[in-house]
Amino acid sequence: MTAAKDEAIRAAADRLIEAFATGEPTDPIRDSVPDMTLDDAYEVQVLVEQALVKTRGAVVGRKIGLTSKAMQEQLGVDSPDFGFLTEDMMHYGDSTVLAENFISPKVEPEFAFKLNKRLAGPGVTREDAVAAIESVHPAIEIIDSRVRDWNIRLVDTVSDNASCGAVVIGSEPLDVDPNNLMPVACSIVIDGKQIASGTGADVLDDPIAPMVWLANILGERGVAMNAGDIVIPGSFTAAQVVESGSTATADFGELGSISVTF
Repeated sequence: MTAAKDEAIRAAADRLIEAFATGEPTDPIRDSVPDMTLDDAYEVQVLVEQALVKTRGAVVGRKIGLTSKAMQEQLGVDSPDFGFLTEDMMHYGDSTVLAENFISPKVEPEFAFKLNKRLAGPGVTREDAVAAIESVHPAIEIIDSRVRDWNIRLVDTVSDNASCGAVVIGSEPLDVDPNNLMPVACSIVIDGKQIASGTGADVLDDPIAPMVWLANILGERGVAMNAGDIVIPGSFTAAQVVESGSTATADFGELGSISVTF
């Protein structure tokens, strides 16, 4: 990497760090790093992570995004992306969050996996991933973009921590088999109206698949997931816009639900 590109990557990270701190969005990151690659974007994300853990708590898990075919086609990619979860991003049980703490929030209904042991690639298999899941919880990811007007391409969202804002997780686990999550159905309900629905099969065909992918990608970077970590593997549906005063619910029917009010 040239000195000029290294400087551009650091400057891009500084812009995102400032946007996290002030709540003021920034221009697309792709325009500020010459010939920006996916590896460059993850370099930006690492710098953002190093800064945020100083003010927002330790990394307690990982998010996986772009796990639906529709989102992959929209951004012209054929694989997921990932980001990190810090302590202050996490909310447990039905929660209220301040809309003004986000720039342009949207909600996604998801599973959340709590791990019972270390999971480190390369070489992680589906069986390894299933064995590492202690419990499966209902969750809502609040996605948000520090890039103005959601004007993003892949390198922008990766740089911006995969557009993660916060995660709301049900305190009680779902009574499901981690080895067979594909048939599990979930709807996103906003202010009492069902907006969209999907099944576990909509999450990269199998919600365990993104977790296997992530463990092996992190392993290439010398990073592991640890016991107690939370992993959210991707959304059942397209992301839905929410406004101040709205309540969003991830409804798993008889299995349970989780709600967040803005």
